[in-house]
Amino acid sequence: MNQVLLTAQVVECKPLRYTPAGIPVLELTLAHESELLEGGRPRRVEMLVNAVAIGDLASRLEREALGRSLRIEGFLAPTRKGSSRLRLHIQQATVAQAGDGRSGQGSAQV
Repeated sequence: MNQVLLTAQVVECKPLRYTPAGIPVLELTLAHESELLEGGRPRRVEMLVNAVAIGDLASRLEREALGRSLRIEGFLAPTRKGSSRLRLHIQQATVAQAGDGRSGQGSAQV
């Protein structure tokens, strides 16, 4: 299974582009911060994640996402064939509300 659930803030949106078939594509940079337990000890995680949204979701995110915290569902894939670098492919994104780390309640579709 290849499934990612992440709450992150959109810190960069590149200009919306289109594939030769006319499908919108949006490349984003996401910032994530959390504290988790690993091996029974707290661990602080801070990271930037390269992400991409394709289709109608790309158009919606381009208009509304910059600076917002989102609850994102998607999957990881190489940036190009044969590459070891990964990128998060966003399949669904909702606006994250305070305390929305896991439940998804109180979220609005972006």
